[in-house]
Amino acid sequence: MLNHIVIMGRLTRDPELRYTQSQTPVASFTVAVDRDFGSRDGGEKQTDFIDCVAWRQTAEFVSKYFQKGSMAVVSGRLQIRDWTDREGNKRRSAEINVDNVYFGESRRRDGDAPRSDSRSTYSYDDNRSSMGASPVSGGFSELDDDDGELPF
Repeated sequence: MLNHIVIMGRLTRDPELRYTQSQTPVASFTVAVDRDFGSRDGGEKQTDFIDCVAWRQTAEFVSKYFQKGSMAVVSGRLQIRDWTDREGNKRRSAEINVDNVYFGESRRRDGDAPRSDSRSTYSYDDNRSSMGASPVSGGFSELDDDDGELPF
């Protein structure tokens, strides 16, 4: 049997990082995903808001590098949870139990203020070559907007 789901969309809020009693990190976030089709009369596209839960290193990664509005590609398993609300009604909800999260865009959109720990436009550069990149801590360097000298 196979239970694998991949979605791409924007975070609707900053990820919420919490810790279990055994100090295991867990991050919750919601991704807004546009459907590939609009309404038949040419109206607005429909959007699904999909709850996601990431654990351990993935949770820490998401909470550190993603924020409200970030484009993310999320892969994992669809999980259905049955629960009872405060009024005693039985409820059911679906969420993605996240295995991996990838950056969905290569650079910040104009007007977005970077987070102090954001590295979304960085490329790893072991040799610190002079391809228009300035050194950044941790062996990463920021790429210039001019990609005319890139070898690909």
